[in-house]
Amino acid sequence: MRLEKVLTFTETEEELATLLTDVGLKRNVAKVLVYLANTNEATSRDIERGTDLRQPEVSIAMRTLSEKEWIENRESKAESKGRPVKIYCLSKPIEEIVNRIESEKKEEIENQLKLIQKVREIASS
Repeated sequence: MRLEKVLTFTETEEELATLLTDVGLKRNVAKVLVYLANTNEATSRDIERGTDLRQPEVSIAMRTLSEKEWIENRESKAESKGRPVKIYCLSKPIEEIVNRIESEKKEEIENQLKLIQKVREIASS
């Protein structure tokens, strides 16, 4: 047996994941994002262990993060025979990602306020 080091969430990281969920990210996406923000790079297996998510949950979260272009990956030969291992990292600093989330939320709010204004106009005529 070999000994491996597994990173786990601190109380602050749990709080950050909860806050990201509260602003609209899916829980699994938030957990993976926080995990990657606190490590240089990680394999899917590292992320599964560190976030306490199952492999399919990590895969779905990675797809979402990839679509948003917030992560990048590279392949590394596996220690034994078999498929290469993908190694993931954030493609942008977490501050830039948070700024993007903020911009998206501001846009959503502005659109909702415009709809409310239209409702007021129609209701009062």
